[in-house]
Amino acid sequence: MTAGDRADILRLVEETVADGASQATACEYLGVTEKSVQRWRHSPTLEDNRRGPKSEPANKLSFEERAKVIAVATSPEFRDASPHQIVPCLADRGEYLASEATIYRLLRAENLMAYRGRSKPREVARPRAYEVTEPCELFSWDITYLRSYVAGQFFYLYLFLDVFSRKIVGWEVHDCECTEHSSRLLTKICLAEGIQKNQITVHSDNGGPMKGATMLVTMQRLGVVPSFSRPSVSNDNPFSESLFKTLKYCPQYPSKPFVSIEAARDWVGAFVKWYNTVHLHSAIGFTTPDSRQILKF
Repeated sequence: MTAGDRADILRLVEETVADGASQATACEYLGVTEKSVQRWRHSPTLEDNRRGPKSEPANKLSFEERAKVIAVATSPEFRDASPHQIVPCLADRGEYLASEATIYRLLRAENLMAYRGRSKPREVARPRAYEVTEPCELFSWDITYLRSYVAGQFFYLYLFLDVFSRKIVGWEVHDCECTEHSSRLLTKICLAEGIQKNQITVHSDNGGPMKGATMLVTMQRLGVVPSFSRPSVSNDNPFSESLFKTLKYCPQYPSKPFVSIEAARDWVGAFVKWYNTVHLHSAIGFTTPDSRQILKF
């Protein structure tokens, strides 16, 4: 690319930005990076001024070595094996051509990494993302353990969170995980918040209390739309997981196990009051969940 080409790109970027587009969009459309544009602007002669290596790496494969790697990887012996299998097989013979990463890179460069099975490759559709614009549109809920003084026994905190305001709209502490507990709690929340049928979606993971028959029947009766995390995807319910971390890592969290279920309920009640009315949540502009619920901004 010549200095004249760089000058034309800078002019086009400036004109596009002046017309209201972002610099990132203009650079993406022109096929250059924002870093390059910034670097050219600070160069009086419009030179590229990149500080790259002045020489090739000493261990770079030659053309003949690259051809040998491709020939071995596509040979009848190894054409159905992955580089993860090829490298140890050659090592057993006392041979070494390249690392697994290098073989993968060379195969991709030669367009030899295409799917070759008889069946169609597995396709996983991305789930539809939810977009909330006001309270009581999307709830997230989960269950977490609270330690008791009896080794191996726990109390279970059921907790529902409004995703828009981050307000804790309902919680209970029980001595077991049970779909009846979660369904009763959801019913109480819908009555307290005035939830109408087909108004709200409730998201959770794939646990038993979440997908139990009693809970699903309750959701159908209340007109609540169920939503579940993808199997084996740990970060599909981030709002509840983030709240549990805040709960268990706040300075008020007791360092010793709860002596009774009543003590656990008392502590959680105090935490919920603090979280909803005092805690300045970074995800909602450092406001409290209660104020976010009311202002709806």
